[in-house]
Amino acid sequence: MALFVLGNGRSGTSALAQVLALCGASLPPGLLGATSENPRGFFEPRAVITLNQAMLHDHGSSGYDISLTPHNDGSFDVERNAAWVAKVKDYLSGLPAAPVVVIKEPKTTTVSGIWFEGARQAGFDVATVIAVRNPEEIIGSLEKRAGQQNYVDSSPELTCAWWLKYSLLAERDTRGVPRVFIEYNNLLEDWRREVKRIATALAIDLDAKDEAAVDAFLTPSLRHHQNRGPVTEPFGTDWISTVYYLLAAAARDERVDEAALDRVYKAYGASARGFGQAFKDARRYENLDRLLPPFLVKLGLESLALLHRRKGTWA
Repeated sequence: MALFVLGNGRSGTSALAQVLALCGASLPPGLLGATSENPRGFFEPRAVITLNQAMLHDHGSSGYDISLTPHNDGSFDVERNAAWVAKVKDYLSGLPAAPVVVIKEPKTTTVSGIWFEGARQAGFDVATVIAVRNPEEIIGSLEKRAGQQNYVDSSPELTCAWWLKYSLLAERDTRGVPRVFIEYNNLLEDWRREVKRIATALAIDLDAKDEAAVDAFLTPSLRHHQNRGPVTEPFGTDWISTVYYLLAAAARDERVDEAALDRVYKAYGASARGFGQAFKDARRYENLDRLLPPFLVKLGLESLALLHRRKGTWA
């Protein structure tokens, strides 16, 4: 089985990947190791990062893109991406044999269909674990990272747009695929319960041979930010709260309200497309306006007045 960990970055995807590995699943070789930003490690293959980066660039997109347009116009349809499916197949076929292989890299969420098809062609069954986290906690996590590591600080609005896109795609593109939702706080509170949920939902054997190793890994120090209050709604809508509360409910094994999520997906997609075009066009006018300092504007207007001999409405 190829078990894909999907969801927005900073949602506990690294913790999930390592817990799964400590419970008997296998991580590919060649991982992105620990850094000052993530001292316990990312547990994601460098080759997968490279593949996803190349795949997105080939489509004029990026892991930082907030638009849903490429996902609605068929840019990432499997039929149109046979070459990328083949590259994914070759990568997965070359991994050491194991009953369950964990593939974790957040950008995989944006191209999951290509990865699923590549995995199937390589002879794998496909299943997913979807990481869920309160967006307020992700905002806090990114603000802390920016302060400590001299990263470019992302605004809460941008963080919410990323979170919304990745959360919507993670749910929408896994319909029909065996899946389970795991909320980060739930994993930290009782990893045994959450691992049992994963094993039951996906019908796989997950057995921690060394529970102390998992306990040592999931220490309270991983809980840097916790928010139990209302979530931020920066777009004047109910999109963030609707998606978060529905996915959090799914992480409690409640039914996923696909219709409500589809409503948000369509509304967000239309708004992002419309405002994206409007802002792009507005920048052209702004750039033109910068070429017109006030004294030139005044000179031009007075010249027009003289041309009309300052008569009538030009008086």
